[in-house]
Amino acid sequence: MSAARRTPQRLNRTRDRSRRRAALATAGAAVSALVLSACGSGGTSGGSGNTNFITGKDGIATVKQGERSAAPDLSGSTIDGKQLDVADYKGKVVVINVWGSWCPPCRAEASNFVKVAKDMEGKGVQFVGINTRDTSTQPARAFEKQYGVTYPSLYDPTGKLMLRFAKGTLNPQAIPSTLVIDREGKVAARTLQALSEDKLRGMLAPVVAEK
Repeated sequence: MSAARRTPQRLNRTRDRSRRRAALATAGAAVSALVLSACGSGGTSGGSGNTNFITGKDGIATVKQGERSAAPDLSGSTIDGKQLDVADYKGKVVVINVWGSWCPPCRAEASNFVKVAKDMEGKGVQFVGINTRDTSTQPARAFEKQYGVTYPSLYDPTGKLMLRFAKGTLNPQAIPSTLVIDREGKVAARTLQALSEDKLRGMLAPVVAEK
């Protein structure tokens, strides 16, 4: 075979290898995106549903007092094996934080929640966690010990408690997520992202100030 005929064949093989590498890179990026979506900084959409949320530029969504929906039954065993019913806190503002010990953004925001929860003790505010997708309570308890979490967390490994909320309230893929429940037991605010201390305080303050 002449050199002139071999050259196009080499060029074709080079092009084929380039195409395969590009396809693999695209597939890898898609897989990475799916993994990140399971535990990332969340977003502003929890699916379709008439929840009356108005989302601000900071990613925090709020609902006007007269348009809020009641929070669902949130009761069951905590990661410490005790029984808890969030309805018992009616009359208080309740902060619900959905988290998992496996989730880096949850670890990033944990100290912020601990600090604000401590500051709000005795001011009619109760923090409650919902621990999800941990296959046992052991890593969840280790997480709480590491970050000094003293408020209770319901154990919800399969996300059943999250699914009790009205459609569009929470996104099971957006962990961590946070809700603020007003004194009447209704959902007042929501975010599907990790929170800084300032953002958490800003999300909570208007509901605490309500009469």
